[in-house]
Amino acid sequence: MRRLNRKKTLNLMKELDAFPKVPASYVETSASGGTVSLIAFTTIAFLTIMEFMVYRDTWMKYEYEVDKDFTSKLRINIDITVAMRCQYVGADVLDLAETMVASADGLIYEPVVFDLSPQQKEWQRMLQLIQNRLQEEHSLQDVIFKSAFKSASTALPPREDNSLQSPDACRIHGHLYVNKVAGNFHITVGKAIPHPRGHAHLAALVSHESYNFSHRIDHLSFGELIPGIINPLDGTEKIASDHNQMFQYFITVVPTKLHTYKISAETHQFSVTERERVINHAAGSHGVSGIFMKYDISSLMVTVTEEHMPFWQFLVRLCGIIGGIFSTTGILHGFGRFVAEVIFCRFRLGSYRSTSVPLPDGHMSNHLPPTPANSS
Repeated sequence: MRRLNRKKTLNLMKELDAFPKVPASYVETSASGGTVSLIAFTTIAFLTIMEFMVYRDTWMKYEYEVDKDFTSKLRINIDITVAMRCQYVGADVLDLAETMVASADGLIYEPVVFDLSPQQKEWQRMLQLIQNRLQEEHSLQDVIFKSAFKSASTALPPREDNSLQSPDACRIHGHLYVNKVAGNFHITVGKAIPHPRGHAHLAALVSHESYNFSHRIDHLSFGELIPGIINPLDGTEKIASDHNQMFQYFITVVPTKLHTYKISAETHQFSVTERERVINHAAGSHGVSGIFMKYDISSLMVTVTEEHMPFWQFLVRLCGIIGGIFSTTGILHGFGRFVAEVIFCRFRLGSYRSTSVPLPDGHMSNHLPPTPANSS
């Protein structure tokens, strides 16, 4: 009884077989079929390798939401060199809440030589080339995000020539913590002093001929300092054409949460527009000579997440490639054979054209004349 049930079950499974086996004696092979099979296998191998490369790669997913964090502080990372002596310049931040953050809270004034050494000039040239490519190819920003903390440092390398030239510039570097509201970070003549209605700079003791706001921005970023991230103003260099010159940078800061397979950090991206003009009160160009960076905080927050193709999706796509190519090549091969047979049969029938045979009563017969038997 058990054997009978097992036999019935086996017969039922055989009836459900969707892949019937054809005896080898019933299979007809051809040169055209072999050629198509070779092309199909080559295409499958090529597309499989390409699909595996896509599976290994990752991409960045961008999501947007409202930034609800209004109480935390915003960190500003600064590394700017101004072509004036340190005792002549002062830097501070004044926000819309009339809160002043002095440079003494986190910035260092270091006397340096403004001209770069050969190695530093090469570093700056490469950084400017990268900036130009980033402006043309925005997708390169994804590569920078994925290589954060893995690539080399983007900081200006130290001088290698040990120049004996006396310092003629001031490097202002460090970081400040400010409120998450719009503000103005500026570098101008004289040290900043607090004032009940804002702030002021002691510029009266500085000679007008010593004004020179030529500057180089080696680094400017907002939020957590992440090595390998290149910011829009890194490597910027401006040369003043007049003593009374104002350089303005209008910056829009976007809070950003970065989640990759290597790091998870909260940083800030920003976009910037630039403007520079000569201060001439007689011509109606009013203002104060200096470097002014007016920043505004966006109300939107961007979450950047590195994603990877799931393994099951890779298998589905791989099965689609293999099955699709087999089906397509089979259809094309069958259609090609059909067309070839139609054309070949037409030429074959054309070689057996009918001939007219006269009959005894004067009529014409279109039948083929009988072929005489071969005499042995």
